Amino acid sequence: MRAPQLVVHHDKELMAQAAAARLITKLVDAQATRGSASVVLTGGRNGNGLLAALASSPARDAVDWSRLDLWWGDERFLPAGHPERNYTQARAALLDAVPLDPARVHPMPASDDRFGPDADAAAAAYAEELALASGSEDHGPVPTFDVLMLGVGPDTHVASLFPELPAVRETERMVVGVHGAPKPPPTRITLTLPAIRAAREVWLLAAGEDKAKAAAIALSGAGEIQAPAAGAYGRRRTLWLLDDAAASQLPRALYPPASP
Repeated sequence: MRAPQLVVHHDKELMAQAAAARLITKLVDAQATRGSASVVLTGGRNGNGLLAALASSPARDAVDWSRLDLWWGDERFLPAGHPERNYTQARAALLDAVPLDPARVHPMPASDDRFGPDADAAAAAYAEELALASGSEDHGPVPTFDVLMLGVGPDTHVASLFPELPAVRETERMVVGVHGAPKPPPTRITLTLPAIRAAREVWLLAAGEDKAKAAAIALSGAGEIQAPAAGAYGRRRTLWLLDDAAASQLPRALYPPASP
């Protein structure tokens, strides 16, 4: 595992705009190299802020949206269309504004889908969908995502991998149901750390004073069971995108010397 790279921006608005520009460049490069690109989206205020910045970017049309595969890192197990679902929020922030191929958009199942209230069955179905999309060039039962984005919670959780809960200890399954999550709703679906680590690049987003302690813990050698963000890294690159507030408790040795 390579050491993570850190970029610190002045505030969350600049962070979102810069991350959106960075993502556009990455997608354009991937499409030029391989013909298509794949991204795993994250929810929360920072994930949705990035999507909104992408929607308003003059450069967004540089991406061929019809050749983009979209996946999700986790989902609140709620009925389709529920305003708290990550997919619903992503549609409002960006997806409804760009010409995506519906067949290449892969939301996690809702609680009123064909699996009903069985989050574990829904998670297994999403794992199967990922496996079907995986090719011989991939490293296992998930595609090698170009970019996988994760918001970092104040407790160091990423996706719906919470400290000490069973999902963060999973080493075999790529997607699992989460029961008894410490923040509502308690039932969720999430990628596991093995699936996250299949990505070429993992980007962790943290903005705000409430994320400062979590960033410091995760970047200071904590174990992944106690601090799931510490276990999220990519095959080629792990990038932490922070604002000044979220970076305020980082050890000076970690703080990047020339961040914008």
